[in-house]
Amino acid sequence: VQLVESGGGLVQAGGSLRLSCAASGITFSMYAMGWYRQAPGKERELVATITSGGGRPDYADSVKGRFTISRDNRKNTVYLQMNSLNTEDTAVYYCSANRLGTTYWGQGTQVTVSS
Repeated sequence: VQLVESGGGLVQAGGSLRLSCAASGITFSMYAMGWYRQAPGKERELVATITSGGGRPDYADSVKGRFTISRDNRKNTVYLQMNSLNTEDTAVYYCSANRLGTTYWGQGTQVTVSS
């Protein structure tokens, strides 16, 4: 199983980034997908989740109205559109695939927001 994140980078506050996570080795359409992040010195936290069929996206309060999670089951890819970024969004962002108690993780992609 491989989850490969991409799209991270350095952006100024107020800017946008779009993260992608390409999955292989799983039946992607059967897995709920999530984005998590971990800032230096902090625990990993949930950012957003989406069900296997693409419905019922859910977001952490800190990103509601700014981030959008979506998926394309034909491309085995989940996305995280991040708008109005601020310095508190700086973290390593991880993709996860979840089904029946089994979770797979990607290697993470760094997002750095400068003031």
